[in-house]
Amino acid sequence: MIQVAGVVFQPNDLGTMDSREQMIIRQMVDSPSMYTYGSRDELIFEIKLRKEIVKSAELMNDSQVEFATFETTRSNPDYWLFTGYGALRLRPGVRPSDAITDIFTNSRLYAFECAGAMLIIYYHAVLQVIGEAAFNRIFPDLYIYSWHADSDLGLYPSYINRFLPGDVVYFDNPAFDPSAPQWRGENAIVVGRDLYFGHGIGIMTAKEMIETLNRLRREGAIQSAYLTNLVVRPSFRHLQQFAVMTRNGPVRKYQPAMILHDENSISYDRYRYFFSKVFKRW
Repeated sequence: MIQVAGVVFQPNDLGTMDSREQMIIRQMVDSPSMYTYGSRDELIFEIKLRKEIVKSAELMNDSQVEFATFETTRSNPDYWLFTGYGALRLRPGVRPSDAITDIFTNSRLYAFECAGAMLIIYYHAVLQVIGEAAFNRIFPDLYIYSWHADSDLGLYPSYINRFLPGDVVYFDNPAFDPSAPQWRGENAIVVGRDLYFGHGIGIMTAKEMIETLNRLRREGAIQSAYLTNLVVRPSFRHLQQFAVMTRNGPVRKYQPAMILHDENSISYDRYRYFFSKVFKRW
């Protein structure tokens, strides 16, 4: 159900929508959860950004980007600096929008693990919606590493069993093969009804994703991989303000500390656990 400014919202109130937008709005209307918005523009922004997240996931799926561990991560050195711990840092003097776009246009040069892939998809989608000028002001110091995200993405977790296109979910594989720990799980973008994009695996149903991970378990394993109820979303409401921002100059802000670890393909919750261990808080 959708509520805008305290009034129950009907899909035809938005006028003409394309098929992707119709899919998103229909799933929101049919959901038992209540989606509340202060204005019609706020709702439209979320629908557009969710659509672009799906398109960016499909674009990555069709690209030549490869899956890699932190140790084997690679990028185009004209745009990114590769750190010793597997992170990609924006090269000084490079526009953030150009660096994110290059991942898709020169995809054969890139390889990274699945948590970083989710962030790249989110950044790319936000760029499509708010435009280059706003994107470069908001994200002047990009790092791609695990779940370390710019504070203005506003990532937050929810624990629900109904997902919307553009959500990031997590398939856990507790009996993964210790010789290939990168398959401990798979972060995935919801791209449609029971369709998920997992970097390094592709677009498939939940059943197919679980079957793929089960083939990557340790020998003799009995416990199956499974789709968890963890959902990670950006703060659509927070990001919407930048779509109409007119002031110039980069945005100076607090950035969260980067937590280094050696576990590829971890969930957002696992990264938050590492963060809490370092700072003694959740």
